[in-house]
Amino acid sequence: MTIHIKKCTLEDSRKLQEISYETFNETFKHQNTPENMNAYLERAFNFKQLEKELSNTSSQFFFVYFNNEVAGYLKINTNDAQSEEMGDESLEIERIYIKDKFQKLGIGKCLQNKAMEIAMEHNKKKIWLGVWEKNENAIAFYKKLGFVQTGAHSFYMGDEEQMDFIMTKILL
Repeated sequence: MTIHIKKCTLEDSRKLQEISYETFNETFKHQNTPENMNAYLERAFNFKQLEKELSNTSSQFFFVYFNNEVAGYLKINTNDAQSEEMGDESLEIERIYIKDKFQKLGIGKCLQNKAMEIAMEHNKKKIWLGVWEKNENAIAFYKKLGFVQTGAHSFYMGDEEQMDFIMTKILL
């Protein structure tokens, strides 16, 4: 069993789009209408949008491989790329998704550790993320890693307003 992480480049746009659609759909399709899912997928993961995000120097994407197969990905933001104003001392984990068949293998923890490593390299004081209030597995995962709920914000899935918990971990 080998896990390795590779930073994404613009050349990875298509592969990133594929895994983004697949993992988001696996995670949320059972709790949302097909119309809202499709609207969100088209807005968030269209090719032009992903290229824009990949080109932003304050954002980074990483693929995680399990036995040489793409198992998931991570997106982190700093500075003005953060989806909420959290300041220059913060790093946001905007997306951390693992394909269903690779769940419970420690891959999510590897990606979270990668985000922590980057935060420490850049002298960030905290790391934060938004997680849907109904995603109980993810909330439990982040709590286990030392994150605590520090707020909430709206997230729009198509035309439906949902609530994300903001969870934060202070770095020492």
